Amino acid sequence: MGLIPPRGKIEGGNINYYKEGGETVEITSLDPRGEKIRSLRGSEIAMIFQEPMKSLNPVYTVGEQIREAIRINHQSYTKNEVQERAIEMLKLVAISAPEQRITEYPHQFSGGMRQRVMIAMALSCSPSLLIADEPTTALDVTIEAQILYLLKGLQDKLNMSIMYITHSLKVIGDVADRVVVMYAGKIVERANVEDIFYNSKHPYTQGLFKSIPQIGIKKRLVPIEGVIPNLAHLPQGCYFAPRCPKSMDICRRQEPPIFKIGDGHEVKCWLYANYKEEKISE
Repeated sequence: MGLIPPRGKIEGGNINYYKEGGETVEITSLDPRGEKIRSLRGSEIAMIFQEPMKSLNPVYTVGEQIREAIRINHQSYTKNEVQERAIEMLKLVAISAPEQRITEYPHQFSGGMRQRVMIAMALSCSPSLLIADEPTTALDVTIEAQILYLLKGLQDKLNMSIMYITHSLKVIGDVADRVVVMYAGKIVERANVEDIFYNSKHPYTQGLFKSIPQIGIKKRLVPIEGVIPNLAHLPQGCYFAPRCPKSMDICRRQEPPIFKIGDGHEVKCWLYANYKEEKISE
């Protein structure tokens, strides 16, 4: 999205975005304040931010905030067309009496309703990719289920891709097709959701599942020992090695590449160095 603070910078890597029609855009090479990245925001890539209780501006009505997103990306729309589109988006996310509620302020909405407004705003310009950053944070489990059900329905209806960012394995199990597990900013395992849940390979992924309580099963949980490393002073070699019960000498000396160990299953761990000699780039 190019939403990096002014003093922030991209150290390396590429983000290749495939636009409808076959055009490829390498996003990290674009000026974050330039016209090209602006043309992607909203109309191609949209985002739901993490905290629904704080993501909306409290001094503007929800209608004003949705209309602003529409106006930026559809400057040819008339005032009436912008208003109709905003009401249409509130209907799309199942907010009742949208003609009335569009004139109300965020404090007049519950947490779940605010998140629906955020979704309406993100979808107002029909993006091809929706980034959902912890979309159910601070919502109770009933509302969480409703938001996830809504997003899945909208994904099918609008034919878009959704990238979920979440710490909840339950959410991953409900919504994901492909899963990327990250530790200290690095990809450690990548596979389809079934492999991640039933055939995980990286010690970190395995540790996550061992530390989850299960209803009806009386079994001592096995926590991941140690703490996450300081990102300003990362350890040499594999970042997970100081906490890993299977670490070897090479783990503390050299960062592992990503090994391909099956059809679409990749893992960043020296335990699989001899599994298959094929290495792939990160």
